[in-house]
Amino acid sequence: MDEDTLQFYRRYAEAYAGWAKAPSTRLTGFLSLLPPGGAILELGCGAGNHAAVMLAAGFAVRATDGSPEMAAVAARRIGHPVEAMLFDELDDRNTYDGVWASACLLHVPREELAAILTRVHRALKPSGLFYASYKIGHDDGRDSIGRYYNYPSQEWLQATYAPSAAWTQVSSDTSEMKSFDEAPATMLHVVVRKGPQ
Repeated sequence: MDEDTLQFYRRYAEAYAGWAKAPSTRLTGFLSLLPPGGAILELGCGAGNHAAVMLAAGFAVRATDGSPEMAAVAARRIGHPVEAMLFDELDDRNTYDGVWASACLLHVPREELAAILTRVHRALKPSGLFYASYKIGHDDGRDSIGRYYNYPSQEWLQATYAPSAAWTQVSSDTSEMKSFDEAPATMLHVVVRKGPQ
């Protein structure tokens, strides 16, 4: 995780949680593909909006965020433990039916993303489902408030997923949004399933 980006979320945890949008409409479709009551790991849970939906639907949720301050805010909001964990601290194996990573892996430095995807693959059970969303671009860089983004193209992302582990594509689509700094962004939503190891 980029240190300046992490410090942003530590410093502005309350403000970001107050801004955080409603849960993604894609979450319902993701949950429908998982076994009822299945185990879900959420990376970068932010304000906890998605975790709250997962819990209400009866799933066993391990919610995490890289910022201890954000994790504390989310835990208070949803009444459920939230762990402070960086992406490269994920060491589970064959544990989760699904991994949900909404608008968080987009902060992973480009040269580190493949290794994180390998960790996610290991953490999933056979045929486990993995959702992640990214801001589309062509070159990595920082936004107007200093946060790092890997800004991948669809082609670059496909080339990064492919050697990281065996994945089967489930779906891929885009949407438009306004970021915390009010800048417009095109989001790429990728759902893949764990293939054989």
